[in-house]
Amino acid sequence: MKVQEIREIIKLVDQSNISEFVFENEGTKIKLKKTETGTVLQPAAAPDVVQANAAVEAKPAAAPAPAVPKAVEPAKPAAVTEQENLHKITSPMVGTFYQSPAPDSPAYVKAGDKVTGDSIVCIVEAMKLFNEIEAEVSGEIVEVLVKEGQLVEYGQPLFLVKPE
Repeated sequence: MKVQEIREIIKLVDQSNISEFVFENEGTKIKLKKTETGTVLQPAAAPDVVQANAAVEAKPAAAPAPAVPKAVEPAKPAAVTEQENLHKITSPMVGTFYQSPAPDSPAYVKAGDKVTGDSIVCIVEAMKLFNEIEAEVSGEIVEVLVKEGQLVEYGQPLFLVKPE
């Protein structure tokens, strides 16, 4: 089963009203279960199946915001305004984050490095497939948000980039 297919299944379950979904195919079993915090992927124990747990952020029901007069609205701190101008490179899948192509190799990028749209910034390993993640924007890496070997979720920010 391809990673893209799993992502599509997660999206469909997350957007639907069903609370649990089980899929079996050629010895692989995937069980998705919605909780109050989101959809949880639980691969069942089967031969050649990588054990992993991951959550996809669910969108809570929008509550009406109380009306606040403009004069009472607090000013945004400079750090928040600056961070809003940064581009987030997000994980396109659930998997394990790696900063370098091999344990003894230097990281693809670190804070302060310049990247272009097609620069490889990291690898996300999912189901024994190593997927190179590109920057998709030209600019300077401001911050690496995850650690080597950390499990990342679909849509989780990995890097902050100051676009050029």
